Parts: sequence; structure tokens; C-alpha cells
Amino acid sequence: MVTVCTVLPPPERPRIDAAGDGCFDTLHADSLREALYVARRRRVDAVVISVHRCHGEALPGVARFVREFPAIPAVALVSRHDREATETLLRLGATGVRSAVDCTEPDGWRRLRDLVGHPASPVAARILARLIPALGAPPEPAPAEETRLFFEAVARLAPALSTVRGLARHLRVRPSTLMSRFHRARIPSPKSYLAGMRLLHAAFLFQNPGLSVSDVAYRMDYSSPQSFGRHLRAVLGVTAGEFRRRFPFDVALARYIDLLITPYREALRAFHPFNAGSWDQGPSAVAASRAG
Repeated sequence: MVTVCTVLPPPERPRIDAAGDGCFDTLHADSLREALYVARRRRVDAVVISVHRCHGEALPGVARFVREFPAIPAVALVSRHDREATETLLRLGATGVRSAVDCTEPDGWRRLRDLVGHPASPVAARILARLIPALGAPPEPAPAEETRLFFEAVARLAPALSTVRGLARHLRVRPSTLMSRFHRARIPSPKSYLAGMRLLHAAFLFQNPGLSVSDVAYRMDYSSPQSFGRHLRAVLGVTAGEFRRRFPFDVALARYIDLLITPYREALRAFHPFNAGSWDQGPSAVAASRAG
């Protein structure tokens, strides 16, 4: 579920809660300062700001939010028309806010759902948009449905799952069975795919200058910034600061595909991580099934 942080007058909050029912969850902040705090501590996919809460002294706070969290879409919400609202919209545009919704219009709330219910570039969607074609773009055979579902689950759940046991529980497969199937298919372990995906999410968060290393560590559910640092040193041999500088999101994603997808493309296309098949009997059985 998409999470939207709002800075709205209290009377407007029930209306956006109703508009988001089944589409997005809302976190209501009383000020831009509080919205900044929420964005550092919680996953936020979009922020909705009432133009009627953006008086002159609040505009620097909007500019700071847009500057420090460029990966979080900001939407201005208009609930009544007056001269002040028009002037504020122009000023918000100058701060970097690129979207506005007039909820006095019949389709206003629907447009808001379209804007924030499916953010322009959520991290899982960006990862899968590169990863799935890398598994087998036409005219090559498409990857097995289970392979696609596995990567969709890992891309979506990686921020909250740090162990293969937790991943296997979500996939309703025994951890030992899941690991055995990866081993028999002669592809990297599920731990490698999960650990790498968690670093992709961290790299995506580091695009926001407003998030410190500690903020990213806690957002990724590490026990401490030190634990996050130890993981980076073990996997990449770098500190958190070096990771932020040397592995921007696009570089980290290309590396993930180059190391974990491309060399194993053929095996991944035929892989069935959830159900036993001929590959569970060993590589020779896979070859025999293909020959047949």
C-alpha cells in the first residue's frame, strides 16, 4: 500500500482518507517540519500539501522538503478558490512543486488517487522495469511465472525482510527447501538476491539528501547504523558514506543485474522456486526436460 503524508487543515483530512480508501494510506502531519521528520523515519511515497496551509513563512519549508526529498512527489491541494490560493500555487511552483489538484472539481479526488496512488517512480517499479526485461526480453522466451513472482516479491518486501527465513515464510516455502532449489538450479542463493535488493532500496533512499545514514539504516529495518555499516563492509567492502557516493541507484541496479541476473539468465528463465519440478532432481533432469 502506498503511504501518503499530508499537511492539511483538520477538516480536509477525512476527505483525503476517504479518497485513499483501498488506494493509499495517509499519515497526517501538522506542519512541514513534522512532514520532514516523518519522511526521515517512515516510508513516504508522496506528500500532499494544502495551499491553504502554505502561507509565506511555510514556503521555505516546502522548498526544503522538495530539495531534500526529490524522490518523493509533492502535490499541492486546492480546496477553495480565492486570490490567495492562486498566488500560493505560483509560489509553490517556484519551490519545485510540479503537481496540483483542485478537489473542488468533480474529478479532483480521482486525479489525486491517480497521482499519488501510483507514484511516478516507486522503487520496486523502477527495479522491476529493468530486471524483468533483463531476464528475457522479446523475442527471447519470457521468464517462468514463478521467477517473475519471486523477484516481484523480493523487490517489494526487501526493506522489511532481512532474512531468507522471513522471505520463505512470506512465500510459503520452507527455508531449507527454498535454498535447496536455488542450489540445485546452480544460481546464487536467495540470500544473495535479498541482500542485493536491500542495498538497491538503500541506494534509492540515499537519493534524498534529507536522509542521513542513520535515517536510511532505520528505514531499512537494521538494528543500528553500525549494523548497516557492517553489512556494507561485508558485501561491498565500503563504508556507508562511500556506498552513497560510489553507488547511486542506477549504478547499483546495473551492478545487481550484471552480477545476479545476466550470468544466470538461462537458468532463471526455467526456474520454479515455489513448486518442485524436474530441476529439483538435479541439472541433468533439467537438460533432459529441455531436450524433450
